[in-house]
Amino acid sequence: MVSTGTYQSVLKADLLVRPLVPDDVATVMDIERQGYSHPWTESVFLDCFKDNYRLWAASHGETLVGYAVVAYMVDEAHLLNICVHPGARGKGVGRHILRHVVSTAAHEGMIQLLLEVRASNAMARALYENEGFREIGKRPGYYPAANGREEALVMVLEFGQ
Repeated sequence: MVSTGTYQSVLKADLLVRPLVPDDVATVMDIERQGYSHPWTESVFLDCFKDNYRLWAASHGETLVGYAVVAYMVDEAHLLNICVHPGARGKGVGRHILRHVVSTAAHEGMIQLLLEVRASNAMARALYENEGFREIGKRPGYYPAANGREEALVMVLEFGQ
């Protein structure tokens, strides 16, 4: 665990986005549990270390402050999970990771990036819209919630070919 003071100094420097490795999963699980009411399990993360997935870590030195998991399916990329440590939020980390995901997917020949976002997550929705994503549908009852299920908005960013 890194103190909030350490996050302040880390985030003043440039972030490095690098491939996530299995040794990162313990730190990822810590961030995941702090970031989500219904976090992924360790086994779900470990199952994503396959050829058709891209797993990214945002870090500065040894301090991992965020991550993203993307699945590649034929010519589409699907952002499955993106999370930033609570102590590092609001400092551009999520945007930095998202831009890396987008640029890598486009460079690797994907035609679009899809994602689902909780309808109630206004901050994430604003980020995606600001980065050019548009809503293309809804998935009722997609996410588990404290009082049942919550709707997801399906969003897409199409890459110019």
